[in-house]
Parts: sequence; C-alpha cells; structure tokens
Amino acid sequence: MKTILQKTNAFILSIILMCSVFPIEVNAAYEIPKTCQVQTDVGATNIVKTLDYSYDYNTYFSLRDIAMILKDTEKNFSLDITKNAVALNIGNAYIPVDTENIPWENSENPDIPLRRNEFKVNGQKVSYYTMIMMLPSGGYDCFMMAVDLAMLLDMDITVARAGVLQFNTQSSFSISPAILQQTGYFYGVNSVLVGDATTGEVFYQYQSDTSFPIASTSKLMTCLLTMDAIAGGQISLEQTVAVSEAVEALSGSSDGVIPFEAGQQITVQELLVGALLPSSNECALCLAETIAGSEEAFVQLMNQKALELGLSQAVFFNSNGLPSFTEDPIPAKRQNRMSAKDMFRLVSYLLKVYPQVKDITSMEETTLQSLNLEVKNTNPLLRNMPEVTGLKTGTTNKSGACLVSSLIVDDGTIQHDLVVIVLGTEDSIERGRVSALLARYALQTFDTNIEEVNNDSISGYLPTHAEAAVDWVLQTAKSAINPS
Repeated sequence: MKTILQKTNAFILSIILMCSVFPIEVNAAYEIPKTCQVQTDVGATNIVKTLDYSYDYNTYFSLRDIAMILKDTEKNFSLDITKNAVALNIGNAYIPVDTENIPWENSENPDIPLRRNEFKVNGQKVSYYTMIMMLPSGGYDCFMMAVDLAMLLDMDITVARAGVLQFNTQSSFSISPAILQQTGYFYGVNSVLVGDATTGEVFYQYQSDTSFPIASTSKLMTCLLTMDAIAGGQISLEQTVAVSEAVEALSGSSDGVIPFEAGQQITVQELLVGALLPSSNECALCLAETIAGSEEAFVQLMNQKALELGLSQAVFFNSNGLPSFTEDPIPAKRQNRMSAKDMFRLVSYLLKVYPQVKDITSMEETTLQSLNLEVKNTNPLLRNMPEVTGLKTGTTNKSGACLVSSLIVDDGTIQHDLVVIVLGTEDSIERGRVSALLARYALQTFDTNIEEVNNDSISGYLPTHAEAAVDWVLQTAKSAINPS
C-alpha cells in the first residue's frame, strides 16, 4: 500500500476520554451533563456543554457553544434549531441567543432521545444522530458528536492537554485506522476492510479473514445472480412476475418490509430496487424463486457462485440474510456468513461486471410503480458524502449492524470504485459513524496515491464482462478528451 498521509489524529477516543467530568453520578440512567474546554488555533477559548448519552464518555457537544467559539474563524456557521430540526449554514455568521458557553443551569440529568432529527447543511438534507433539547432559558440547542462535526466542517480536532480540545480550523480532517485500532476503536466491530475495487488494492483491514454473519448484505450476491440471469437472457428487467404465497407469508411476518399479496404483479427491476434500497426480504425471495424456481435451488447457485469467485469463507442458507432454521426437532439457527475479504472480492466483481447496479444503489429514494409505494435507501452515507454510490446495509441480532459502501472517485484517467466494508457494529449509529470515518480515510488514501502514481500507467486488471469493458473504454476516452 502506498504511503498514507502522516497527519493523523486519534482524537475520536481521546476527545471522549479527556473531557472534564461535571460533578454528576457516572452511572446515571440517562444523559450525563458535563463540560469541556475548547480552544482554536486563532486564540478563541471557552467552555462547551456536553451530554454523555447512556454511557459515561459517550459524548455529544453543544452546537451553539461550538458555533460561538468558531464564529470568527474560517469554520464559522449559523444555526437555526427547532424542536426536531436543525439548519446549519457553513460560512454564515452565527447569531448568539445568550445561552452559549455557560455551565449547565441545573444538575439534573436530562432525558433526551438520540435520533435522526431533521438536519440540513446549507439547505441540503444530511443524516446524523443528534439530541435536541429545550433550554431552561428558552430556545433549543442541539448536541452532536465531535467527530461528526469535524467531518462535516472538514476540520482537524486534537487534544491539546487534559480536558482541553484544540480546533484546528486551518487544517483538514484526517484519519488513521491503524491508530484507531491501537486505541481499541475496532474492538466493538467484527471486521472492516477498505480498498480500491478497481485495482484490488487494500488500504486497511481488521480481522478481514474471519467469517462473520452478514445479514442483508447477502442481497449483494442475490443481486449479482439476478444480473447474471439478465445478462444471460433468462429474465429481463422489464419482465413482470407473480408474487408467490411464500413471498406473501414473509411479507406479513415480523421480517416483512414491503406488503405483498400472492398473485400480485411486479417487475424484476422493481424487485431489485426493493431488495437493495429498503432491504426487502420478500423482494429477494421473489427474485430467487423467479430465477431458480425455488429458494433452495437459488441458494445452491449462490454457493456455487461463491466458489467460482474464490470466496473461501462464504456460505449461504437463503437469499436475504435472515436467520435460517433447520427442520430438526431441535432446530439449528444458521445465518449467511462471509469474511470482509470475501465481501471485497464479491463487491469488486459486481462493480466491475455490472457497474449499472450503482444506478440503483445511489438513489436516496424512489417509487415502485407497480405497488405505488415510495421506498427509501437505508444507507446513511448517501446523504452525507457526494462520492457515495451504494451499496447495502444489513442487521440481525447475531450479525450486528453491517454496511458495505462504495464511493466513486477519479484519478484523472479513469473512475475508481472505492469500497468500505464494516461488519458487526453494535447498532446503526456506530455502523454509520465507523463507515463514514473509513470512507473519509479511503478518499484521503486515494488522493495520496494519485500524488505518488504516474497517471499514464493504470494499475489493476481490466473487467472481464463485455459491458463493463465498454464502460471502461468510454470512461478512459472521456477523461482523455476532457481532462480534469
């Protein structure tokens, strides 16, 4: 792997560990109010109110306090906060409400839900978990993770000394997974892998050879086999299929996502969209039955394809990633499994052979016309990073929260697909945050590689599928005619 940017900061954990503790019980049942001191590289210094959500040191910071500190810097922003919505405008002057940078007005632990409140940055919707609370003196404040704000503002944050955070407004956000691993950041994650699917280069990996349950990221294999069936002329995107009784039954279960009735008609295109965006288990089952006649036969195709691709740690029991039970008197509960390295191979192949899948996975929302149903993409990174093009979320109790992300970048000659694989985080909040950090690292590393590699030479291997090869040629020709 090429030399990685050396300006890295293990601030994510150190921010939490270095914040000064307000005199409150650390085993409080809800949010724990504290304060910490923040200073900038232009001399501004003040205290910032914080809330530890559920656990001590799981710290969220007052946006109003930070806005006041940054108001005369290059990272200034304005705020408009209501009961359940935040509008943040970078570069606008902040108007104080006279509650900033003062200690908590009482010592009681507030009970505020952590959720995806409506959040807009410069008028564009983004996706972050925040806490909004009404202030005793009137108005509202919003509390946000420092790392989320650092990525949003593209600003470097370090620990100046115990209990003091340094906001480096003239330095860009930078991340080092190796340092995070040393500090134990990935101990709550099954495995991660970051790489370039176009060249096959792996930038960073953690426990990537170990097989773990993969939940609904299994649908990427279902998608691949569906695209194979389309390319082979077995089915077509426009083809209409009838919903089976098994699909209806799954739809009505606790794992149902989209309501279906047996005999209902829907196109293959819509089934793909339903499987990939809202992660419909019944859409994946319907595709499996359409292609192979039964899910059992389709699972054989899945495992056969895994062998063909060299996915040595992969095993599939169904088309959607739900727990699968045997018919024994004491049933065994099985789940589809794969290593992060195998997932990288699968995704690299899928993106090379069928790059058009990104036309689906890059959509934030769409409407299934056959059902007159609006569906939304479960991938939170799509709303926060313009480079993100997919790919798939997944969650079960056993697998934890998983996310396979793809990002498109350009080296001046061709476009590359960067891939971030995160398996087994504690919940969807951590899934999104770990994935966002590693996605920023992927972009950071790719930019560094461009500086070090002669763009006249193209590393990696060409796609083997005719359609992907044509796309590659067109992309190369376009870049040559219109260099960036």
